[in-house]
Amino acid sequence: MADAFELGERVGAAALGKGLRIAVAESLTSGVIASRLGAAAKSSDWFAGGVVAYAAEAKFRVLKVDPGPVANARCAVQMAKGCVQLLDVDLAVAVTGVGGPEPDEGHPPGTVYVAVSSAVGEVVDQHRFDGEPSEVVARATTAALEMLLAVAEKL
Repeated sequence: MADAFELGERVGAAALGKGLRIAVAESLTSGVIASRLGAAAKSSDWFAGGVVAYAAEAKFRVLKVDPGPVANARCAVQMAKGCVQLLDVDLAVAVTGVGGPEPDEGHPPGTVYVAVSSAVGEVVDQHRFDGEPSEVVARATTAALEMLLAVAEKL
């Protein structure tokens, strides 16, 4: 399994090769995905930036997520779509969920939703990661970068 920095480089290579602009919408990961992408080669040529919308209200106002629970697939998809529109990019990845250590919205700690939005539509996955909150964030980051890479390579 590739680490997050290697995955960031691979996402960048795919974006450069296909002329894609990429952005991120992060809640649970609080900007970690953006930092991995920003550290990749020539990121200023393909990485537009991102939104860290940790609070539910930020998701509602900035990313146009429908009010309601935010630890679910619907929210992840809406975050990704909102980010594509807000930053005018070709694709965006979004992450939301429950990092822990306590359950939230009826979900156990480690429940993570990752979505990617692009011109061909949206994909979303649910994950369940064990460990401390920092471990959940690390695993969610890797999962998000893997999904982003898979979609970018198909475009």
